This record gives sequence, structure tokens and C-alpha cells, in this order.
Amino acid sequence: MSESQWNQLNQNIITCTRCERLLTHCQKIASEKRKSFRDWDYWGRPVPNFGDSAAQLLIVGLAPAAHGANRTGRMFTGDRSGDWLYRALFKAGFASQPAAEHISDGLTLINCSITATCHCAPPANKPTREEIENCHPWLEQTVELLPIQVFLALGQIGWKAVLDFKKRQGKLTGKRPVFSHGAEFQFPDGHWLVGSYHPSQQNTFTGRLTEPMFDSVFELVKSKLKN
Repeated sequence: MSESQWNQLNQNIITCTRCERLLTHCQKIASEKRKSFRDWDYWGRPVPNFGDSAAQLLIVGLAPAAHGANRTGRMFTGDRSGDWLYRALFKAGFASQPAAEHISDGLTLINCSITATCHCAPPANKPTREEIENCHPWLEQTVELLPIQVFLALGQIGWKAVLDFKKRQGKLTGKRPVFSHGAEFQFPDGHWLVGSYHPSQQNTFTGRLTEPMFDSVFELVKSKLKN
């Protein structure tokens, strides 16, 4: 795939207008802002994929955070979930630096890209089934462009999105694999799906997800890649 195809896909995601409720919410958050970010010019629209246009690892998250990616315009950038994710990616050799603060901070990903089940920040962080369906073509096009070997689903919704995609492809029959932290499943076409608890504040503050647990998932991912 060419860099221009990757850039065009991301531009198409940014200009998507399929979900009026989500666009209205993103713009409302961008207008009202959080007090601590009042000087920011919020992104306030669909957030594109981020990463290597030749990535073999595709991370599938849920959706942009209202004051994270919806503010900065880059996946998992500007919130505590991103702090956890990029620190782990850096340690595993998938990121050029351990922190992500803004879109021009120099961060690049190595053999890894990040997408979302839903590219707009949803109210209460809960997109509807219809909104997830509306966004599904972007996942399909992302997978078509990348030489993916491993999907890493952050959370159950990301896990389900990958399974739904594979089912539509005819690459998933029979009983669906169950999500859990560290779960792994290989599809008939050779692709691997690995599951991880989402690095949300709810999971990290309560100790449901610890740093060693998160790091171990990336070690598992690396063991599946055939570089």
C-alpha cells in the first residue's frame, strides 16, 4: 500500500458525516471544553487512524475520549489511557517515544497502527449499535490496506468488532472465541486476534489492569509476528 492511499483513507475518515448524534456531541465538547484545556483548539470531529502505513499490528480501541483524542486529533493522545498505551508500545519497540501529548510531538509508531471501533467520541463513551455499524466500513478499508498479521483488541467492543469483520469475510465460523485479557485466537487465514483489558482509568485505577499485565500482552503480540 502506498502512503497516499493511507493518507486518503484517513482524510475520508476525518470528513465522515454518517452519525449526526456523534458529530454534534464532538462539536459540543469542542465548544464547551474542559476548564484545564480552555486554551486548546479542540479537534472536534472524527479521529483518523494513526501509525505505520505498513503495519503488521493493528490495535483496535473503542472510541476517542472526549477530552483526549477529540481534543488532540490523534488516537489515544492527551489522556491517561494513552499514557499507558504509548508507554507499553515504547517498551515493546512499537513506538518512538513513551508519551503522547499532542499531534506534533514527534511520536511515530513502528510496525503498528491504531484504529477505533468508532472514530467519533460518543456520549457516555457508549456508541450505539447503528453508529458502530456506520463506522465498520472504515475498519474494513483499514484492514484491506495494511499487511496485518495480528489484531490487538483493547476491550470487549474492539474484540467483537474484529470478530464481526472476520465473520463478514467468511473467516469465522462456529463458536465465537470469548474475550479475556491475554486471550488469543487464530483465524483460518492466519491472522491472530489477541485480547487485552482496555487501559481505561476504570481498569488501571482499580488494578484490574496492571502494567506487567499490559506489557505481557505486547510480548504475546510480538511472539505472533513473523518479521
